[in-house]
Amino acid sequence: MPLNLEQQILSIQHILQEIFGYREFRGPQQSIIEHTVAGGDALVLMPTGGGKSLCYQIPAIARQRRGLGITLVISPLIALMHDQVGALLEAGVSAAFLNSTLSGDEAYQVEQRLLRGDLTLLYAAPERVTTPRFLAQLDSLHQRGQLSLFAIDEAHCVSQWGHDFRPEYRALTVLHERYASVPRMALTATADTLTRADILERLQLQDARQFVSSFDRPNISYTIVEKRDATQQLLRFISGEHLGDAGIVYCQSRKRVEEVANLLCDEGIAALPYHAGLDNKVRQANQDQFLRSEGIVMVATIAFGMGIDKPDVRFVAHLDMPKNIEGYYQETGRAGRDGEPADAWMCYGLQDVVNQRRMIDESPAEEAFKQGLRGKLDALLGLSEATDCRRVRLLAYFGEASRPCGNCDNCFSPPAVWDGTDAARKLLSTIYRVQQRDGISYGAVHISDILRGKNTEKILQRGHQSLSTFGLGADFSEQQLRGVLRQLIAIGAVTVDAQAFNTLQLTDASRAVLKGEVAVQLRQSVSTPAARKAKRAGTSAAVKLPAALDLPAQERYLALKAWRAEVAKEHNLPAYVIFHDATLAAIAQRAPQSLDDLQGISGIGAKKLEAYGQQVLRVMAAE
Repeated sequence: MPLNLEQQILSIQHILQEIFGYREFRGPQQSIIEHTVAGGDALVLMPTGGGKSLCYQIPAIARQRRGLGITLVISPLIALMHDQVGALLEAGVSAAFLNSTLSGDEAYQVEQRLLRGDLTLLYAAPERVTTPRFLAQLDSLHQRGQLSLFAIDEAHCVSQWGHDFRPEYRALTVLHERYASVPRMALTATADTLTRADILERLQLQDARQFVSSFDRPNISYTIVEKRDATQQLLRFISGEHLGDAGIVYCQSRKRVEEVANLLCDEGIAALPYHAGLDNKVRQANQDQFLRSEGIVMVATIAFGMGIDKPDVRFVAHLDMPKNIEGYYQETGRAGRDGEPADAWMCYGLQDVVNQRRMIDESPAEEAFKQGLRGKLDALLGLSEATDCRRVRLLAYFGEASRPCGNCDNCFSPPAVWDGTDAARKLLSTIYRVQQRDGISYGAVHISDILRGKNTEKILQRGHQSLSTFGLGADFSEQQLRGVLRQLIAIGAVTVDAQAFNTLQLTDASRAVLKGEVAVQLRQSVSTPAARKAKRAGTSAAVKLPAALDLPAQERYLALKAWRAEVAKEHNLPAYVIFHDATLAAIAQRAPQSLDDLQGISGIGAKKLEAYGQQVLRVMAAE
């Protein structure tokens, strides 16, 4: 018998508390879950750490209890599958995954459980879901009325405009075509208006209800600095604010990953490398150590991070500019998933802009698509060069209005602005004159040296000291001219010829700048981040204690963390899958003496109370 609305609400609230140990939903979770439990299609946009997984896990449990069968979660992320299935099993929910980490016999056993209806949730990759063998298994379930819900995670992967396009996601249209009566939910943390429209079209979700949460992560502080000596800047950042914290450092190349990881280790910072060129076992071991240990810094390419649910990552740093704001937002969103203060730090320079622009220009894609990529890069450069609130700019990109946040470098210390139009015109004139005279082009350093009037050996050999623009920019610093060139490349007034040693070329757009029709406004270059209003002092690698706990409670908290580490190791799970730090802090604060005292603490559901309640009480009794 179908449940009425009141019964549905009571049912999902009971699941929230009984299974997951939470008393209240966050943001739009309840509306999404009610809509999905009732059989509606949905597109869910929710920031990283916003609680997307509950939006399909609770409907899966609720609909399975009503005899509607299993929920299939489609994800490209092996790490996410492992962590979420481990957490669900800990909470007493029947779940499994099918991926490449299973042996043939293990995969067969999972398939048999699927066909018997023994599972509430099954996680699988899109490549597997669309195979004839797997579709035949879904056909069997559908014929018996045992297909409850399709949850398509990382749905931006279906869009060519998304930052992580995966062609295999396009084949997921078969789910609607073959099982039209089964509700579908597409979820993502990052999608601008163009990507959102593409998701709806590609997955045939035009009639789905859209749930768009705020993209704001107020606990994350944003800082973007001009690149001078990137590794030393990174070292100052980590040593000054995050010594002993877990963090992620993103680099563009595998070689750079190795260099930076070694440098951090040499400086006494526990760091590990992660990139696709590492041996699979080494890569997996490094990821496991990052997830299961405290205070590890993972230095990685963007191959690392998707599906990583580690809640206590205190910073994400970029040593190179990402491709677009979506990628930047998703990567920085891996910091502070627990809601505690965290930092997003990035340094960028002219070469970053040159490299990204070159990759776009040299790609075999159609010109219309490349133009879209250039627009996305320009938006990220605009965020980097911005003189106003970073968060306002970031949220505006996703169509969300906001006010200055007071929690970014520009809010802490508003930068000075200067008019770079004159410098831009002189740079373009210099590029034109050397090309006109010599018939060849030159790189950024040489053009800048001419304009600043430097008598370098190269300038003297080529007679460029006789050019009319020689020395006209003597009042400009190298940093200022680099900033001007970044802007000129970003707006397409200058291109970089990768086939000719990264030499600078004029374009049709150069003319408007030369005529003074386009203004070039820039922030004053600064070599160090702005001082923060409440900057955290660097600390040792010791466990960081919740400030709200008094001394006896802190001792109980440390004892609980030690106990949790043993349990996690025994179960081969990350510690946060057993209990989050916030749950341990709440237990330490309450100092429970009985199982009844543990009831109602956020994060302790019925299964975990049964499994760990007595052990927790013994830890408390020993303190």
